[in-house]
Amino acid sequence: MLADASGVMPDVLKIPGDQRFFAEALDRAALIVHGRHSFEDQPNSPRRTRIVLTRTIAALAPDPANPKATLWNPAGASFAEACERAGAAAGTVAIIGGPEVFAMFLDGYDTFWLSQAPRVRLPGGEPCLPGVPERTPQQILAAHGLRAAETEILDAAHDVSVTAWRRA
Repeated sequence: MLADASGVMPDVLKIPGDQRFFAEALDRAALIVHGRHSFEDQPNSPRRTRIVLTRTIAALAPDPANPKATLWNPAGASFAEACERAGAAAGTVAIIGGPEVFAMFLDGYDTFWLSQAPRVRLPGGEPCLPGVPERTPQQILAAHGLRAAETEILDAAHDVSVTAWRRA
C-alpha cells in the first residue's frame, strides 16, 4: 500500500531512509510524472519539470498553478507529445504514481524501484499497483517482464528496503 484508506500517505510510511532515496532519485530525473493527487512535497519540488495526468482537460495544457508543470490527458495526446510540451527531450523519467499512473507504464519501465516496509500495515489502503492485494507487486512486475535485481536496505531497524526491478 502506498496510502491509507483515505488516500493519504500516513507518517508511518514516511521513513527517513526511503524519503532520502526518493528525493535523491527525483533530483537526478529530467522529468517527473504523476497523477493530480500525487506529489512529492519536498524542498526541490518547485524546481522539477513535471507532467501531471488529469482527465479535466482534452489533451495538453500548462498547469496554471505551476509553471514547471504540463497537464496531460492520455486520452487526448501521446506521452511523447506530453514530453515535448514539457520540454523534456532526454534523460531519466521518474514515474511517482499513483497506481493508475504506475500501471500505464508497466510495459515501458527500464527500472521500477519497489520500496517495502513489511512492518507497516494499512488495512483498506491504496495499493501501489492495480491488482494488489490479489497478486503481490512482485508478481505484477514479473508479469510485465521485470526481474528483481539489487536490493538496498534503507532502514535496517525497521526492515525497510528498496529493490530495483529491471527489464529482462
